[in-house]
Amino acid sequence: MKITVVGTGYVGLVTGTCFAETGNDVTCVDIDVKKVEKLSSGQVTIYEPGLEKLFERNLKEGRLHFTTNLEEGISEAAVIFLALPTPPGEDGSADLSYILKVADQLGHLLKDYKIIVDKSTVPVGTADKVHAAIAKNATVDFDVVSNPEFLREGVAVEDFMKPDRVVIGTSSERARKIMADLYAPFVRQGNPVIFMDEKSAELTKYAANSFLATKISFMNEIAILCERLGADVDMVRRGIGSDDRIGKRFLFPGIGYGGSCFPKDVQALVKSSQTVDYDFRILNAVMDVNEAQKVFLLPKIESYFENNLQGKHFALWGLAFKPNTDDIREAPALYIIDRLLAAGATVSAFDPEAMPNVKQLLGDRIHFAEHQYDALDNADALIIATEWSVFRTPDFEKIRTNLKDQVIFDGRNLFESPRMQELGFHYESVGRQAVTRLNSISK
Repeated sequence: MKITVVGTGYVGLVTGTCFAETGNDVTCVDIDVKKVEKLSSGQVTIYEPGLEKLFERNLKEGRLHFTTNLEEGISEAAVIFLALPTPPGEDGSADLSYILKVADQLGHLLKDYKIIVDKSTVPVGTADKVHAAIAKNATVDFDVVSNPEFLREGVAVEDFMKPDRVVIGTSSERARKIMADLYAPFVRQGNPVIFMDEKSAELTKYAANSFLATKISFMNEIAILCERLGADVDMVRRGIGSDDRIGKRFLFPGIGYGGSCFPKDVQALVKSSQTVDYDFRILNAVMDVNEAQKVFLLPKIESYFENNLQGKHFALWGLAFKPNTDDIREAPALYIIDRLLAAGATVSAFDPEAMPNVKQLLGDRIHFAEHQYDALDNADALIIATEWSVFRTPDFEKIRTNLKDQVIFDGRNLFESPRMQELGFHYESVGRQAVTRLNSISK
């Protein structure tokens, strides 16, 4: 099948590459000339494990193409995926201007029947708006389908190639058959392709992400309670996670969620609710909890240093909002950095993939270390903000030697508290009692 993907961001590039991997002929369209040139020359523009190998193979085999020309890109396509950004507007609602602009252009360009697929995360009713925008100028039949993505950054290729479900919203039997054929190679093991109406499909994506965000924020509040009551959040997590009605996933406490999906999707669902005069009280609380959680470590840090961070120097491990990605959108590490700098402290940071993106954002406001242990040099404490695997079993002797004082603030609970006590560290984490040293070196 010939497919066009409009937009070569995170979703678009993964979508296009994975469809090419199953033998389809895919053309990706983007208005960014430099990005298209890089992609055409074989340079992957995002970091996602497993993507580069598939990208290079399908580019070499001639199944993956890139262009800035929309008319050229869609000319032979049976299905056109819209994988365009939907950033939050000032009021929190999803900005549909990118999608509707392309929809307007498509109306002038369609010469035969095509399926236009909303792959972006969009509010309920967007398929109707896209249909109306195309219909204004279209002279041929077409269908608009909602097909939300459920890709987790860090495992997006696996999620696309082996989805646990595919959701397709359409009221057209013609579109339904073509979409079923398109996704058949991805669900050979029997995972469901779930067909529904367009509005239900649009809401399904928002509901899924908002539920997961709620689960995270609930566990973060339990962690706060554990600290105040003297309980251990790891014990509580294991106790409730063994209940299959609750499940083990998304129960790990930390310093809040970030990224390109959860923050804007929760916000957008709240805004959509307001448009129909409904106050989504749970999600308003979820957002409040998460905002506070991003800087959860700051009061601990300030207390340890007697509310004076002026002149203190901190090592920071982790800048991406989660491991296995270079995405820094709404990353808690950025909020921590801002607070530390505002208090007169300095920061030396290390992240395996996200440093180039943070350099573009912060310039020389912080120091970027070449290696994770270099970040520790002369630091008063280590702060852990992202749970990269490389941070999980570090050389504690190097940490002890490089740090000025043996102090760690762990926002991702990477280490076991008894072990840290044995090693002689002052160690504070999330939802567990602080490990202090009786023979603590002077602060």
